[in-house]
Amino acid sequence: MAVSSAFSAASVIRSDVDRELSSFCASHRGQLLEVGEELAPAMDSLEAMVSGGKRLRPTFAHWGWRGAGGGAGDERMVRAAASLEFLQACALIHDDVIDNSDTRRGQPATHRRMAELHADHGWNGGGEEFGRGAAILIGDLCLAWSDEMYQASGFAPDTLREGRTPFDAMRTEVMAGQYLDTLEQVRGTASREAALRVMRYKTAKYTVERPLHLGAALAGRHEELAGVYTAYGIPLGIAFQLRDDVLGVFGDPSTTGKPAGDDLREGKRTLVVAETLARSGPADAERFRNLLGAPDLAVDSVEWMCGLIESSGALAACESMISEYTGQALDALESPELDEAARGPLGELVVAATRRSH
Repeated sequence: MAVSSAFSAASVIRSDVDRELSSFCASHRGQLLEVGEELAPAMDSLEAMVSGGKRLRPTFAHWGWRGAGGGAGDERMVRAAASLEFLQACALIHDDVIDNSDTRRGQPATHRRMAELHADHGWNGGGEEFGRGAAILIGDLCLAWSDEMYQASGFAPDTLREGRTPFDAMRTEVMAGQYLDTLEQVRGTASREAALRVMRYKTAKYTVERPLHLGAALAGRHEELAGVYTAYGIPLGIAFQLRDDVLGVFGDPSTTGKPAGDDLREGKRTLVVAETLARSGPADAERFRNLLGAPDLAVDSVEWMCGLIESSGALAACESMISEYTGQALDALESPELDEAARGPLGELVVAATRRSH
């Protein structure tokens, strides 16, 4: 399958999702400004977070719906799928606060944007504290609006209740996965098992499996297709996160929107790190551990760490795992339970989610 074709499945509902999000934000901006004009910068920051991204979760929800026999162009499904982007915005805003990240998609992270607002106005107190507090509240608002948009999608109450099971599970699991990720940073264990558990809950279930389950549930076929979508979604989600972790170290800043080696500076206990430590000699592993998470990590130290990731065989091992998990996801698409309309697009999404540059 040509990589260029991998974009088609992901772009099918992008414009529709963008339109729904823009309409929702426009109507709710007025509601916020009625409370006070001071909320305009907060709304601007919120809109900046929901205006970009790959729209992967709405895309998987859409194809989960189509794979269950749902019709094309259903506005109710578009709105339900678009609601997942508010959940994603919440997760990203809070994630950036937790990681103290400076940028997101090449732009200032929400807490940095709000800290700049504080500095521009010369307000009292610490700008960083204000920025973090404001970002947490903006993220909470995104979470509330995700639920509101889902409930107002237009499906009948009984159908919405069917969808609540994966919708609610998705929200619980991503928060649990984020907590596990945060816990691993302070534990510093960097084991393969711990990294895989975080990837399963923070990414695989949240990004792929549960959106697919949501689409199937709203089409009335969750019971028949849940197993198929799990067999596809979990390995694909892990492969997707593995690719993201590799790009977090070796990616081009012009495409990733983050500085080279940013994950090393943040000290993320990814599977890339776990494989490197497991495959390196004691002295190299100790030096790698000591450098990991240093915010002032020098360029030559980043280069040394990248070199160790390659020379230890960790990079090759991660690439091999990406291929293995990708194969498992593709095998799951052979299920006769899956509507033919979604089989090709879901195959294209495997390529889109795991290609070597984003």
